[in-house]
Amino acid sequence: MATDITMPQLGESVTEGTITKWLKQPGDSVAKYEPLCEVATDKVNAEVPATFSGTMTEIVTEEGKTVEVGELICRIQEDGKGEALLPEQNTEQKPEAEASVTAPGDESMKRRYSPAVLRLAQENDIDLEQVEGTGKGGRITRKDLLQLIESEQADTATLRKEPVEPVTPTPTSEPVQAAVSPATLAESESAISLEPGDQELPLTNVRKTIAQRMVTSKQEAPHAWMMMQADVTGLVKLRQMRKEEFKKREGISLTYLPFFIKAVVDSLKEFPYLNSTWGGDRIILKKRINISIAVATEDALYVPVIHDADEKSILGLAKAIQQLAEKTRAGKLAMDDLSGGTFTVNNTGSFGSIASQPIINHPQAAILSMESIVKQPVIKEDMIAVRDLVNLCLSLDHRILDGLMAGRFLQRVKERLESYGPDTQI
Repeated sequence: MATDITMPQLGESVTEGTITKWLKQPGDSVAKYEPLCEVATDKVNAEVPATFSGTMTEIVTEEGKTVEVGELICRIQEDGKGEALLPEQNTEQKPEAEASVTAPGDESMKRRYSPAVLRLAQENDIDLEQVEGTGKGGRITRKDLLQLIESEQADTATLRKEPVEPVTPTPTSEPVQAAVSPATLAESESAISLEPGDQELPLTNVRKTIAQRMVTSKQEAPHAWMMMQADVTGLVKLRQMRKEEFKKREGISLTYLPFFIKAVVDSLKEFPYLNSTWGGDRIILKKRINISIAVATEDALYVPVIHDADEKSILGLAKAIQQLAEKTRAGKLAMDDLSGGTFTVNNTGSFGSIASQPIINHPQAAILSMESIVKQPVIKEDMIAVRDLVNLCLSLDHRILDGLMAGRFLQRVKERLESYGPDTQI
């Protein structure tokens, strides 16, 4: 009897995965911990390992198909448990596993919808508020919708969207992931007309996640922003003096980003409200300072995390940035590399940007963009001088922060950046 292998939980908030490539085929021998397939989720790409040795007997989920966590993807005959049957030899039909029953009163996941569920609801005009979920915490799964669509006895009237009175959400202790209304998506799509030569590109899991999180951030957090200008002439001179020797000694380039991050984490210690999240009926001040940074690849943007950044020197931060960038571009980020961020530092200046209004990395309280360093004439001690200036752009959640606290924090970041000089220890 072959053993079912299901889609594993590849992260705390990961609900589905797409099989991108099968590394084993029916009839192949499989060693314990040997990878069976490659899976793409909305956060990372990962391999699914075998938990025992045996022989692959059947592939259930084809390449390119997206399935929920816990759904069957293949079958393996374990060594020492009878002769393995290949798919064409196995005439028995394994009954489909029954859906898990939601514990009474547990509806913590009911309003969290995966991209697959949203897509099915939109295509079939289903009101998700009227659907009973069988997933964990009352979550609606793709299987729930498929069963509903196929059922001839479903009450069509209750499935169609009807106007409802707005309901004020009850504050909760945890941030709730907002879902985009299927009706809104349908309206948006129907308003777009394709002309000859237009090209439609399917969304990747990463792009879907970025879109969802950006919408969630803008819908839930009342954004405000401010900008200050810092004179980083001393920092520019310091880097110019040290970059060649640093490259030879450490084997990596000395960029401005670790200096910026160091100024930020030292300032976060003074203003812990910037290192917090909104908890519905309370503000949660985070003890650890974990800095999220944006790393771009050819087709996506990832936000890996430097954990305990306040415990690192400028050299330590430079090495951490380099390691995360290499792992990102090699597609080797682990779940731990992407989780736990408490504040985001965004280096838009690397593209030549001089001002921006970044969207907060939900559920964090703020995000800071470092813009391009530009030489400008300024008045210094009643004389005109050419200085290296940079704009610091801060977006903040106005539920947690006000202008006074955010302004003081930004002022301390500015002061620290302006204090860098040739004598600064790296």
